Amino acid sequence: MKNKKIMTLGFASATVAFSLFFTSSLFGDATVKDAETSRLQALTKFTKVISIVEQYDVDEITIEELIDKALDGMMKNLDAHSNYLTEKDYKNLKVQTSGEFGGLGITVGMKDGALTVIAPIDGTPADLAGLKSADIILKIDEKSTISMTIDEAVSLMRGIVGDPIDVTIVRKGEVKPLKIHIVRGVITIESVHAKKIGEDTLYIRVASFDQKVAKDVAKEIRKNKSTTKGIVLDLRNNPGGLLDQAVDLVDLFVSEGDIVSQKGRNKSDNKTYSASKNSTITEVPVVVLINGGSASASEIVSGALQDHKRAVLVGENTFGKGSVQVVLPITDTDAIKLTIARYYLPSGRTIQAVGVKPDIEVNSGEIKTHKNEFAIKEADLKEHLEQELEKVNEKKEIKKEDKKANKDIITPEMLDKDIQLKEAVDIIKALVITKG
Repeated sequence: MKNKKIMTLGFASATVAFSLFFTSSLFGDATVKDAETSRLQALTKFTKVISIVEQYDVDEITIEELIDKALDGMMKNLDAHSNYLTEKDYKNLKVQTSGEFGGLGITVGMKDGALTVIAPIDGTPADLAGLKSADIILKIDEKSTISMTIDEAVSLMRGIVGDPIDVTIVRKGEVKPLKIHIVRGVITIESVHAKKIGEDTLYIRVASFDQKVAKDVAKEIRKNKSTTKGIVLDLRNNPGGLLDQAVDLVDLFVSEGDIVSQKGRNKSDNKTYSASKNSTITEVPVVVLINGGSASASEIVSGALQDHKRAVLVGENTFGKGSVQVVLPITDTDAIKLTIARYYLPSGRTIQAVGVKPDIEVNSGEIKTHKNEFAIKEADLKEHLEQELEKVNEKKEIKKEDKKANKDIITPEMLDKDIQLKEAVDIIKALVITKG
């Protein structure tokens, strides 16, 4: 409560308030006195610098502006995810968490000091325009992103639905920057999609972790339980979301043990989330698809399933965001977003800046197939059994038509265009065979 009062005081009384607050703690042993004296000296230096800048800076600037700039600079220098939220930033954050807004449909983060696309959201303007995970954003329209914060970038990319925007990016493998034209749209996220692969494999795509993910995934598993012998869980380009949904999703597959823990400097921030046998609904083999766009909650899910030996991970190394942020209101109109803890997987390993490594590394791409025009089969022989062949072809044709008409089925042709998914399906088949 004291901190809140101090943060809302005007500058004229700030020095006095700081002095009264900290001087009241100067009684006690010598170590405490030294520490509090040092803090008081630092705060005195801070207020002195503000006073000098206010008096002598070439441009006239108010105390309120100076304090905002000081807070902004302090938060930026803590880590890539902590920042000071002005009234406008705070409103934007509330709009974002409401589930629908006008924008591009990408999640961005800072990687090696550069504004980087973590993942485009399925079906959004950014996805349809061709933005990809790991693209580095150089410019938003004509504004350079150098020294720009994540929130400043997000604010620029949001706007009126239907308004165009140009994003200049650097992409691995391209010799020069690419300018991508995107028209802003209403961003609504349908997080869970399910399809069948063959007769007995269930494919579940989780695009982000909103409030209903675990419930929707459980619904699909139960609906297809009688025919499902294996599950492919696709977390590629999933930028994360709600922690409780990540925990609940793992709980569907794991019946006991820790799922994830978070540890901070304060003991009150330390928490451990564990699995419950009552929540587990399936024991079939699972393969999880991951890539560089899999971040935060999706890293918790894939890493926990990997540690519990409950799934085989296929794809590429994940993004590596393993920190916990909270939004703390300072006044009714502004707030700070602060990193308070790190996530740790069941084995004790961290995700932060390391990510989750797949069990089987497979780069994205298509499977190149070559038809052998000179191969001779039974059907080419003069006296082959035509009647039986006709029946086989008839059945194949019916199945082919059914698959074309059904959007809930992934065909072999679709698998050939996604080598990571094809590898996942092959592993599921092997696991089903060995399990019997």
